[in-house]
Amino acid sequence: MKTFAARSSESYDFDMSAIRIQDLERDVAGSLRRVEAGETLVITRDEQPVAEIKPIEAKAKGERPFGLAKGKFDVPDDFNAPLPDDMLDGFEGR
Repeated sequence: MKTFAARSSESYDFDMSAIRIQDLERDVAGSLRRVEAGETLVITRDEQPVAEIKPIEAKAKGERPFGLAKGKFDVPDDFNAPLPDDMLDGFEGR
């Protein structure tokens, strides 16, 4: 594995596997199997990184825990108050 510098002055903070564009074109299915297995691939052209293919994070299964966003926002006291007539008219297309 090889660590690459980003195009700016930033750099990646972890190692990724490099694969040449030609190798990706030759074995797309094999490359995708590697990504599905959790590997991040950096696509290179002339030994310079040009793109990154990484696994999509799996969505959590099951119900979200109660209170997950506790303290992240405040619900106003008038949250359950009726909406003004002009706002209701806008929702109802009047």
